Parts: sequence; structure tokens; C-alpha cells
Amino acid sequence: MALTSKERAKLRVDAHHLEPALHVGPGGMSPAIVQSLEEAFRTRELVKIQLSRNADATPRAAAGALAGAAGAEVVQVIGRTTTLFRENAALRAKAAARGQR
Repeated sequence: MALTSKERAKLRVDAHHLEPALHVGPGGMSPAIVQSLEEAFRTRELVKIQLSRNADATPRAAAGALAGAAGAEVVQVIGRTTTLFRENAALRAKAAARGQR
């Protein structure tokens, strides 16, 4: 699923106010980090991640690796902060049901 530039722009606006839900330390990507990312995607579609200054990989490479492990898309990388998006049909169905009440 590739995001269009308009979709990516809308997601960047939505992510602006978010606090990082996950912090990746100098150890980089580990099974625990991937599990935490999966847990974050269960409750939201947009996840902001803060990368450590001591990380082994560049922020862009780390964002790509995290996105690949979670089956997500990289929305943006700014400095050492990245935002990932993964569509969650169950969350969208819940939101639609709430809107119809």
C-alpha cells in the first residue's frame, strides 16, 4: 500500500500534535521494539517514534526497517523522529459506528 502525496500530507498534519509512542535506544531494533510497535498499532493507525542519538543506523534507515517489520508506511522522518502509518480496518469500523449513533 503506497501512500499518495495528499494522503501523506494529511497524515503529517495529523501527526504534528502526537507525542512519541515509542523510543528506540542505542540497541536499535530488537524483538521487544517490534512487539511494542505492534501493540501501538493495535490502538492507533499513526505512530510517532523517537530514535536515540546513539543509534547505529541513520534515522531514515531505522524508519525503513521499523516500517518493514511492522508492515507500515513511513510518513515522515524529521531529525531523529519518524512517523509510521498502518491502516487498521477494525479502528475505522469502530469510528464509523460511533459516528452513526
